[in-house]
Amino acid sequence: MRENLTPNPVGKSVPRVDAVDKVTGSALFTDDLQFGPGLLYGRIVRSSRPHALIKRVDVSKALALPGVKAAVTGEDTPGTIGLYLKDRHIFCTDRVRYVGDPVAGIVATSEEVAEDAARLVEVEYEDLPAVFDPLDALDPGAPLLHPNLGSYEVVPFIFPQPGSNVSNVFRVRKGDVDGAWDGCDAIVEETYHVPHIQHVPIEPHVAVARWDRSGEVTLWSSTQSPFAQRDLIAQTMGISQGDMRVIGHYIGGGFGSKAGVSMEAIAVAMSRKVMGRPVKVRMTREEEFYCCFVRQGLVAKVKIGGDKQGRILALQVAYYWDGGAYTEYGVNIVRAAGYSSTGPYNIPNVRTDSYCLYTNHPVGGPMRGFGMPEIHWSIEQSVDRLAEALGVDAVQFRLNNCLKDGDIVVTGMVMHPTGLSQCIQKAAEAVGWGKDALPSAPHKRRGKGIAACWKAPAMPPNPGSEAWVRFNEDATVSIGLGGQELGQGSFTVAAQIAAQALGVPYEWVRISHPVDTKYSPYEWQTVASRLTWSMGNAIKAAAEDARAQILAVAAAYWGEERGHLDILNGEVVSYQSERSLSLKKTVIYGLPLPDDQGWIGGPILGRGKFMPTYVTSLDAETGQGKRAVVHYTTGAQAVEVEVDTETGQVEILCLAAVYDVGKAINPEQVHAQLEGGVVQGASSALLEVLRLDKGRPMNPSFTDYRIMTAADAPRRIITEYVEVPQDDGPWGARGIGEHPMIATAPAIANAIYDALGIRFTELPLTAERIYLALQRSP
Repeated sequence: MRENLTPNPVGKSVPRVDAVDKVTGSALFTDDLQFGPGLLYGRIVRSSRPHALIKRVDVSKALALPGVKAAVTGEDTPGTIGLYLKDRHIFCTDRVRYVGDPVAGIVATSEEVAEDAARLVEVEYEDLPAVFDPLDALDPGAPLLHPNLGSYEVVPFIFPQPGSNVSNVFRVRKGDVDGAWDGCDAIVEETYHVPHIQHVPIEPHVAVARWDRSGEVTLWSSTQSPFAQRDLIAQTMGISQGDMRVIGHYIGGGFGSKAGVSMEAIAVAMSRKVMGRPVKVRMTREEEFYCCFVRQGLVAKVKIGGDKQGRILALQVAYYWDGGAYTEYGVNIVRAAGYSSTGPYNIPNVRTDSYCLYTNHPVGGPMRGFGMPEIHWSIEQSVDRLAEALGVDAVQFRLNNCLKDGDIVVTGMVMHPTGLSQCIQKAAEAVGWGKDALPSAPHKRRGKGIAACWKAPAMPPNPGSEAWVRFNEDATVSIGLGGQELGQGSFTVAAQIAAQALGVPYEWVRISHPVDTKYSPYEWQTVASRLTWSMGNAIKAAAEDARAQILAVAAAYWGEERGHLDILNGEVVSYQSERSLSLKKTVIYGLPLPDDQGWIGGPILGRGKFMPTYVTSLDAETGQGKRAVVHYTTGAQAVEVEVDTETGQVEILCLAAVYDVGKAINPEQVHAQLEGGVVQGASSALLEVLRLDKGRPMNPSFTDYRIMTAADAPRRIITEYVEVPQDDGPWGARGIGEHPMIATAPAIANAIYDALGIRFTELPLTAERIYLALQRSP
């Protein structure tokens, strides 16, 4: 579940004495022990303006302060950086585009000195007109935030519109939408709003970089993306990826905020100014709220129609994404929203336009769900409203229209086997759908709601995974991988997959960590709920490779056919001769031939890789193609709420989440992911919003930005899963990490409507918003 933290004072660190120097008797701190007494600290000078030209940056007073070692400005970092669209500088060069944009960096002997020096940096601005609404950004007369958009480097499947604030547009054209409206017995239209929110991981962003005089750069980073950071930072800084090393330790929460590159390149740029000395940069809790990725805002306009037989006939949607000042990662969220715009439903006629728009808000980027919680907020309420207009039960309406095996999805892809219908039924049954319960007091009202969802891993068509399996003398197994552990249990699942494929006890498996791009196998990123599936496939392949080597040696040693041999509980066994052979020492030293005629075997090293080769491109005008994604994970959530009509307070009495996981490699972890995801989803539904006033953050602290605690969590959470195997997953498994957050908000909104008869189109569903709506209600 989401952790809570009482932060340290902004900009201040609390040192911890870890040891005492035996010679000098002076205190040694964690940083000294790991990086030595030469460690320096960096602080960032950030823009106070939402949009302005930079006329002058004067660092002379800062450099004169004792203890200051260097200053960095945009002149030192002229290149652009970005995962899908290279649209941002490490430090601003000609202009700033949001409050918090990095303008300069100070390197000093302590955080305190660096912060004092940062206040001495003088920046002269020339204010420019700003844009704070995505619909305003689309206006042809709006100020251009990126006049050079047409010159930015971009991947082939993202389509910026030079001369506008549109950094990507994704379109879907399926069937005849205009012709379908005449056949509809009911049509529903509505506009929905989703605000920016923050990931608020318990551990803020932190990075340490050292640029050696040899030219080798090492970055220690709290990151979901060691290899992506190596690649992107090396490109931008003009060095070889072979000279750029990223070391990623355990992560204290990520939820997407630590994917790609955000502040880590700043540490590298600072370290270049003080070669040979490591530089540590740590975001304060306040900075974490608006200077790193935030979830993109969204305005969604939906029109949906159906007939009396309970079928959805047509859907028209326009998504206007508030991508913030830079959309280098967010452009792919917009694409994912487009190819998932129908939700998990079979709709014959669809028109979708999904726009990524620059605004002078904080940088929109990946967050758990990657656009799916945002679009399902509108989809699932619209489906509910259409079912009501047609007089069809909401559960039955979803069962009528949900995708089933062999259906053609919105992009023309054939839907793989899915257990979505089972998920919908089980979720509804869990909350007693159709059975009324009395409220706990006369001034309270109860209601039930349901929402279905789907999500595919949103990524390029060819993201790869590597793994290796290496034995030790006692037959314990070291697993090399490049995926990260951020609390989701990926290392546990990796060890289970290796043990199962090899035939050794789980307790024998060791994960080689930290991930180090110099030594670890390649992994694209720890995002998109893809590790169990993609990295799992690579680990399984590596384990099977090692297993095949062992069996080949044993077969030669015994003179038997390999088909008669197996590995069980760490021993090679023969089903023919009933002999057995321990793996201990054998997997390193091999086996002696008879009569001292030599040896066979030797150290066992299994290698494996996986990359999907079957994802195809989509037509830029219609969004149609043979296979848009690798697969979809589907599921449903049902909820019962009780609303206090005197205060507007919502209590979630019961929340049921049921998902098709393909194969549960670790059932307990599946339940844990479902529980944590629905609580985070409920938090975003009822409490969370990053409030901005003309681009300025108004609540960048846990005092004013509320997240759900144990006291607010659903009184009862029911989690269940079904298993319809995925053809390209290890033993049929597919990812489940993000999906539990997707359907929570619309399910709660639908339940509140059932209780009060009032629809809400804007998040969050705070007690204040509900109370005021009740006062306006007749």
